[in-house]
Amino acid sequence: MTFAKRAMLALLLLPAGVVAAQAPDVSSTRGVVVSTSGIASDIGAAILAKGGNAVDAAVATGFALAVTHPSAGNIGGGGFMIVRLANGTTTTFDYREKAPLRSTRTMYLGKDGKIDRQLTATGWLAPGVPGTVRGLYMAHKKLGKLPWVDVVRPAADLATGGFRMSKDFSASLNGALTRQLNKYPSSAAAYGKPGGGAWREGDTLRLADLGRALGDIATKGPDVFYTGWIADSIDRQMRRNGGIMRRRDLAAYRAVERAPVKGTFLGHEIIGMAPPSSGGTIVIQTLNILESLGVQRFASANDPGLLHLRIEAAKRVYRDRAKWMGDPDFVTVPVAKMTSKAYASTLAREIDSTHASSAVDLGAGIVAPPVAESDETTHFSVVDGDGNAVSNTYTLEGGFGSGVVVGGAGFILNNEMGDFNKKPGETNVTGDIGTKPNLIAPGKRMLSSMAPIIVAKDGQLRLVTGSPGGRTIPNTVLSVVLGIAAFNLSARDAVDLPRLHHQWLPDNASFEPGAVDSIGLATLRKKGQSVRVGGRQGDAHSILWDAATRTAHGAADRRTPDSKASIPE
Repeated sequence: MTFAKRAMLALLLLPAGVVAAQAPDVSSTRGVVVSTSGIASDIGAAILAKGGNAVDAAVATGFALAVTHPSAGNIGGGGFMIVRLANGTTTTFDYREKAPLRSTRTMYLGKDGKIDRQLTATGWLAPGVPGTVRGLYMAHKKLGKLPWVDVVRPAADLATGGFRMSKDFSASLNGALTRQLNKYPSSAAAYGKPGGGAWREGDTLRLADLGRALGDIATKGPDVFYTGWIADSIDRQMRRNGGIMRRRDLAAYRAVERAPVKGTFLGHEIIGMAPPSSGGTIVIQTLNILESLGVQRFASANDPGLLHLRIEAAKRVYRDRAKWMGDPDFVTVPVAKMTSKAYASTLAREIDSTHASSAVDLGAGIVAPPVAESDETTHFSVVDGDGNAVSNTYTLEGGFGSGVVVGGAGFILNNEMGDFNKKPGETNVTGDIGTKPNLIAPGKRMLSSMAPIIVAKDGQLRLVTGSPGGRTIPNTVLSVVLGIAAFNLSARDAVDLPRLHHQWLPDNASFEPGAVDSIGLATLRKKGQSVRVGGRQGDAHSILWDAATRTAHGAADRRTPDSKASIPE
């Protein structure tokens, strides 16, 4: 029996719905994998046990999540990966989706000139050209250690053999079938329960077509997806169903290796993703402002005075995002200015510690931010025994993406085209924006808020983190980074910190329960902040590295019940 089959069999024997809860926290000198799926984390950890490095384990985890977490894990979407090697070398891989070549700036406007949001939410016109397979292959080809087939095959075997569904997974899939998947015959055939009825905890989900596609990707490489039978299937079904993606879009797609965006914060080096991700820039810019305002003088991360400053910083940083950021291959993004200490000091001087500023006044000439991004993304973190680290965030955009499964290949296509600005020249208080940097253009990558982050200190790895959550992502990641870098918390305490979010407009802040007490809430409102409390924000699976003992401490985010931190056995 092969290693992959042994690993798959071991996973199938684990009790459904129990895996993740058994290991929210682990420590190991051999490495850690943390993701939203216990099964995927175990597959990544098994790759480390086989002698693979952090990139090998990340690729294996990414493909496994395409099986076990179909709401966001994917081969039909895209994302970003940051790698920091043990010697301090850093790089990033941009495999964000692109607009098909037949795209136009006004393709989502109805005859009345209004945005037809349904077209960007579901169906065959919503997807951008997927980048995941090319991106993971590029990272592995440059930095992987094990053969490609060895890191992809476990996911293929898992899809074919099936896995038992947890309570949370079955409920999620049932909801998706009702909302969107059952609208499309190929999607209902792939994910509907054989014989009908609702999925239940303990049922086995087998994805034979996805297993076939992943098996061919494992043995034949990414070209089978971009120029082979999978590309032909996408082209044929797009033509049949009114979509605009074609085989030439897939053949032309390239992932890009980019230099990371970097900053410093209280003696720590912050390594983030550059545009077309806005997340790295937002995190660094916000940290610069808080450092300028003396964040270290506060006793805790949830001090109302600090929360006020975070809200005020967010108003300015998210305004800048809307004003300047887009695909750097199409527009000039002033990242150097945005992440500079000097610019942060200028913004910090505008902030009144006793009174809230008006977000509308700050955005004179812009008025409103882009339409909100979906919360359905997923992040995983990996550190191997040598201290090599990977921070990876990828997505289908909305939960289960466009809802469209490519028949015969078994994977869900994204609905990322909705992340573009869709109405040129018109920005209004209802949430539409028409500023140039993120308008639709053929071959262009849409702006993202994904924010995989790696933190180092004194030349040594310190933290690997990231989160899903659409526009909330940078603020979630910021909470974890502040917990570690400003307040010296443990990995668990930093991940558990209650979170806040403000995205410039609408001009209100949201807090998770526990983020601020009643006195603090009254203090913030007295300063003029509009605040609401409730809900859950993000899913920040993180790893804290102790350079002295060469130990990785993994903390799965307990906000999601199926998450797990796994170690090599």
